[in-house]
Amino acid sequence: MLRFHFPELRLLITLLILLTNAVWAQLPTILPLQKPDSLFLSLKKKYNRAVERQDKLAEAVCLEEMGRVCYHLGHYPQSLDYHLQAGKRFRQVGKPAQVATNLNEIGELYYYSKKPQLARQHYNLALSIHQSLKNRLGVAVSYGHIGHLYEKQQRYDSAFYYQRQALQQYRQIDHKPGIAKIYENLGSIFEDLEQYDSARYYFQNALRLSKQTGDEIGRIEIINNLGDVLRKTGKYRESLQLSKEAIALASKTGEQHQLSGAYNDLAKGFSLLGKPDSAYQYVALSRENLKLIYSEEGNKQLALLQTLYDLERKNSEIEKLTVARNVNRIIAVSFTVVILLLGVSGFLVISRQRLKIRTEQALREQNQHIYETQHELIQAELRNKALEEENLKTELAVKAKELTTHTLHIIHKNQLLDELRGKLEDMTNDEKRDHKKQIRQLLQRINQSFQHDHYWEEFRSVFEQVHQTFFDNLKKHNESLTGNDLRLAALLKMNLESADIATLLGISQDSLRVIRYRLRKKFNLQQGESLTAFIQSL
Repeated sequence: MLRFHFPELRLLITLLILLTNAVWAQLPTILPLQKPDSLFLSLKKKYNRAVERQDKLAEAVCLEEMGRVCYHLGHYPQSLDYHLQAGKRFRQVGKPAQVATNLNEIGELYYYSKKPQLARQHYNLALSIHQSLKNRLGVAVSYGHIGHLYEKQQRYDSAFYYQRQALQQYRQIDHKPGIAKIYENLGSIFEDLEQYDSARYYFQNALRLSKQTGDEIGRIEIINNLGDVLRKTGKYRESLQLSKEAIALASKTGEQHQLSGAYNDLAKGFSLLGKPDSAYQYVALSRENLKLIYSEEGNKQLALLQTLYDLERKNSEIEKLTVARNVNRIIAVSFTVVILLLGVSGFLVISRQRLKIRTEQALREQNQHIYETQHELIQAELRNKALEEENLKTELAVKAKELTTHTLHIIHKNQLLDELRGKLEDMTNDEKRDHKKQIRQLLQRINQSFQHDHYWEEFRSVFEQVHQTFFDNLKKHNESLTGNDLRLAALLKMNLESADIATLLGISQDSLRVIRYRLRKKFNLQQGESLTAFIQSL
């Protein structure tokens, strides 16, 4: 048999206690379920029936419970998937209270998955919904979760704030289990801050309320926390009494996790009292209990994993059979549809060809009739156009003849007037003064006759009928043309001689050259360009 000296044994016990603490700290804080595989199968069947009934609310409840089973066994990813599906269905059926509760549970999953930011986001969403519903209990639960999150981040001021907010909500609805839980949380914060008197005060209040509500499982944890405070303040014997009380309650309720923790706390107390044999005994008991817990948890998790695997395989086989059946059904329906389509298509093709032949024949007859009608119309139109063209040519010839006659008449008149003016000028040069006054009057009348616009208006009217757009084209090149400019351009368009133009305008040849020069400048003609050619091109 091995024998240890006292210091060596105490060191060994301390190491065992620390090792047990480390292992025990990894255990889930939520107690495991009994026969989770059976429970999960039952929930899965209920879920399938709900899917068949298309009962979204029942689907959501089953998914949420399935997520809780996975959460209790530490399968956080699978649990998160079920909770997310449940939350989606709760939203579809318009159940905000259930949505908020589900969000709090998702926040816990993110917390245990070491994702505090996501946990806080979901707690905040749950809190917002509960506040909008004026659900004080839901608000209190959300505040408690947020405060616990801040405590684990060692942000104690924020943790105190949210735990006290939760406590206020619980007190307003006189919810004693919730008040007890917040007292316990506050005690834990003070314990972390090594303010043991305050911690003990809150733990004792939590213990008192848990006794009133009959919560034996919650009382075990509170008793263990009180024992920790007493050990830290040197009250080892009092802590031993509390640890023994916790062992008795854990044994009574069958809570192996709490029993293992109580054994470990008892070992700490005996070690601090200098009783290594007793300490070693309870450390051994704690370790044996941990082995039993791990064995049971392993079996439960293995059973659940096997159940999940069987369900997945079964679902996969069902899905394959369903797909095969659907494929066969689709093939049969498709074959029938193809046969029907071929028959209908053949009938339609034949009917279409017959209709096409009849339609084409009718169209040919109709087109032939249209062609003959159009041909007759075109021939009639061509005859009308020829007659109109002949009439226009005749009219244009008449107008041209009138224009020439009118022009020659003006030339003849002006020549006659010019001749008379010359004779009268000769008479005025005569010394006979008694005829001078009358002759001057005649000359004045003749000069007025040269400038009279009446004949010009008649000339322009006839000219525009023969050359319709001539004056408009002139003004496009220069809009500031005078009446005299237009007259000269019209006479040039008629291709008259310069002498005839001078006679018509009643001016000399020199004056005509000056007017032609000015008109060239108005049209910006370059040196060498013919004014007559430019006028003829318009």
